[in-house]
Amino acid sequence: MQNAERPTEAVALPRPASAWTGFATLLYKELLRFWKVSFQTVAAPVLTAVLYLLIFGHVLEGRVQVYDRLSYTAFLVPGLVMMSMLQNAFANSSSSLIQSKVTGNLVFVLLTPLSHVEFFGAYVVASIVRGLAVGAGVLLVTLPFGAVPVQHPIWAAAFALGGCAILGTMGLLAGIWAEKFDQLAAFQSFIIMPLTFLAGVFYSIHSLPAFWERASRLNPFFYMIDGFRYGFFGVSDVDPLASLAIVGVFLAGLAAITLGLLKTGYRLRH
Repeated sequence: MQNAERPTEAVALPRPASAWTGFATLLYKELLRFWKVSFQTVAAPVLTAVLYLLIFGHVLEGRVQVYDRLSYTAFLVPGLVMMSMLQNAFANSSSSLIQSKVTGNLVFVLLTPLSHVEFFGAYVVASIVRGLAVGAGVLLVTLPFGAVPVQHPIWAAAFALGGCAILGTMGLLAGIWAEKFDQLAAFQSFIIMPLTFLAGVFYSIHSLPAFWERASRLNPFFYMIDGFRYGFFGVSDVDPLASLAIVGVFLAGLAAITLGLLKTGYRLRH
């Protein structure tokens, strides 16, 4: 009598050491995408920020006093650096995703065994890198226009990373939602640009009427720029710890929404 064949037990195979290869590959692709056209993606935003500094610094220097013993040009530099980082972090993830959707090559990314977390991480990290590259360029180019101290570099780095991560995540959200380039342009023109320019880049909110000062405190971009400026001068309109908490909560909320949409494949798998 033959012995009954015993069922084989399922053996859990260890995840290979190269499990993050897909993430690294997608990240490399995203970094290469913007670096190949760095004249447009890095140099052009730096030039734009310098023009802002030349125009506003020349016109308002000596006429606007924001903080004691601080020139208006020096006050303007951190705001322009942060504004450039935010706008370019958003542009990186949003433009990449919408281009992939419109040209139809997004399917080649979706067919890979990438998890939604790896997909999210690659796009956001690439956006952070581009934002920091542009910010460093703006800071270096604007240094000859005025001595800008960095009193709290850790605070400045924390708000730079948090701000770029938030705008990279918002860029993913915009890229997921938009199905055409004009929809993405509308998102940037009617949401990102107003929130950025009305966040205290060119002024202190204490110089505003009471109503507009309260309204500015509803703008999350204000806390990113104000906290980043604190890293340079040690002075801010809001307690930097409170600003960092607001930035962290805002980032966590946006990340949760974006990860949920990526997991379901909303407007991506069709």
